Amino acid sequence: MTRVLVSGARGFVGLPLLAELARDGAELHALSTRPSPPALPGVCWHQLDLFDSVAVDALMQELAPERLVHLAWYTKHGHYWRAPENVTWVERSLELLRAFSRHGGRRLVMLGTCAEYDWSTAGAPLVESSSPLVPATLYGVAKDALRRVADAYAAQEGVELAWGRLFFLYGPREASERLVPSVTRALLLGEPVAVSSAQQVRDFMHVDDVAGAVAALLESNVVGPVNIASGVGVTVGDVIEGIVRLIGRPDLVRRGALPDRLGDPPLLLADVTRLRDEVGFRPRWELADGLAATVQWWRRHVDDSPYR
Repeated sequence: MTRVLVSGARGFVGLPLLAELARDGAELHALSTRPSPPALPGVCWHQLDLFDSVAVDALMQELAPERLVHLAWYTKHGHYWRAPENVTWVERSLELLRAFSRHGGRRLVMLGTCAEYDWSTAGAPLVESSSPLVPATLYGVAKDALRRVADAYAAQEGVELAWGRLFFLYGPREASERLVPSVTRALLLGEPVAVSSAQQVRDFMHVDDVAGAVAALLESNVVGPVNIASGVGVTVGDVIEGIVRLIGRPDLVRRGALPDRLGDPPLLLADVTRLRDEVGFRPRWELADGLAATVQWWRRHVDDSPYR
């Protein structure tokens, strides 16, 4: 049985990823900085501060995982684009890779971002092998720098490294300030929703599909960058209208009340050829079904802390 270690395992992608890997029959070890993790069948939890290098090395020596999925990063909504913590997480991620390699690790998946690409020229689907990489934020620069250094180090040490570039996620448990939950919660609570022109085209993927794609990437022999996205472009307005159809209250949506963000590209869409043809993964969720499941979840949790 393959031993797999997952960092950031309690996060938005982490919990559905654990469910995917558990179905595949892996021996699962999950990292969290917080006590009292959720009890999940087949998952062994370890409370660990990734900023404690000695503890990280000791756990790697104890577990000797063959595979690692590194999800942990600084992701506070509205802050992570320019936060200095991005630099620290490059350092921590490289130290985790070194410890993994020292103790026999053989295959690693790290997560990047579509913000590594040059958004100023994003007028066509973004392709891993040919689209320019000119990140415009510290977050994008940090992820791109980590990929470059980690790729060289992994190749030197004989570790297979796959780099999953995430595009736009949505689904249950998403941070309440983000697009889908913020619109959903406001409508459920009868509050007005201020939005921009909402004409931007984006590539949205349900978080369960993201988890499935990461699990498939881990199980494959594919290395290098792979876009993790649906490959289907929809406008932000289409997403908002989909939520309105499920909840009602179109009178609460104030379209155009917010200005479009300066430099926000009209199109951000992934080419998913590598994900589809090399990894062998195809999304299972249509947008309408994914929004319906997400709204259903928020109907049950709209009043729950910490979401309110």
